[in-house]
Amino acid sequence: MKSTRISSPGQLLEGSAGPIAAGAEPDQRDPSLAALAAQYGLTPSAQRAPIGIYLRELAHRWSFIMGFATARNIAMYTEAKLGQLWQVLAPLLNAGVYFLIFGLIIRNVSRGVPDYLAFLVTGVFVFSFTQRTFISTSKVITDSLPLIRALKFPRASLPLAYAMIELQQMLLSMVVLFVLVLLEREPLTWYWLLAIPALIMLTMFNAGIGLFAARTGARVNDFAQLLPFLMRTWLYISGVIYSVQQFVADHNQHYGWATTLIEVNPAAIYITMVRNALLTSQRLSAFGARPYNAAYCAAWAGQPVKPAGVTAAAWAHASYLVKHQPPTTRYPLSQYGSAYCHPTFVSGHLWEIGAGWAVVALLFGFWFFWRKEVFYGRG
Repeated sequence: MKSTRISSPGQLLEGSAGPIAAGAEPDQRDPSLAALAAQYGLTPSAQRAPIGIYLRELAHRWSFIMGFATARNIAMYTEAKLGQLWQVLAPLLNAGVYFLIFGLIIRNVSRGVPDYLAFLVTGVFVFSFTQRTFISTSKVITDSLPLIRALKFPRASLPLAYAMIELQQMLLSMVVLFVLVLLEREPLTWYWLLAIPALIMLTMFNAGIGLFAARTGARVNDFAQLLPFLMRTWLYISGVIYSVQQFVADHNQHYGWATTLIEVNPAAIYITMVRNALLTSQRLSAFGARPYNAAYCAAWAGQPVKPAGVTAAAWAHASYLVKHQPPTTRYPLSQYGSAYCHPTFVSGHLWEIGAGWAVVALLFGFWFFWRKEVFYGRG
């Protein structure tokens, strides 16, 4: 009786015994692996589904995604004495450190910004949502290898679940943010409802970059080590601790390309959208909020030289108001002078640009992740 040894992957030695499909003659068998699979009706177990089917499978697992996110949030701080309070205390402590340094010690950063504490806390909370999503999703594939190898499911469920974890934490932080804003004597207005579509767009953007980070982190082991430095750089160019408007006024004349890049930066866009929704002081001090006045705009920006076309009397008056305006003035020029500046293209189209970033990030991130679906969990 002859042996059935395998000569090479997918091939049997000549004359070896093996199962034969019904109606097939032994001498008609093709020794290739693909032919044997087709002969017996076998299909690859790890095969990327078409994008339409993949989306339907992902939708069917939405309850799992939300349940997984809720369970992880509950379990995250179970061993800490303060428990879930850390979801709020962490961004609050960050905001407190930034306020101590940039609001009290280095006061030049807060120059020209009304209600700086509310301004700062809003920026820290919104950016922390994006930062945590990016960092957590970058390790989700490598941290979930046992689950990926044990079960068959759309791998995109994992980074989306982690994005939902951060969204739930952000919603809890928003409650605290509302209280802090009210304590800063900012009025409760209908504009607050605009925070809802702003957060929806931010969540779409975060889900997209989370999918991108998940694939990149799964394929590049050093990505997780590099990410904290990238996120710190992103924080400093996003207007979290300073006014992007002040930066534009200071550098637009000579570095217009740099000011445009910072303005169109998605983190800066979403931070500005949420600030404009919650803070009346930000809406009243936005570029173009009042009729253009070159003297007022230049004096607020701290320009030492009189702008062209401005009379000496108008320039002297504007400079005096910036430095000596009575404290009883409701809207001092030193903080609200930016309202007299021309709006930029980006500042005039915040919502359109925010919607564009959200759609592009989500579509590209999903496509980028889906293309390597069959490779997650290998190696």
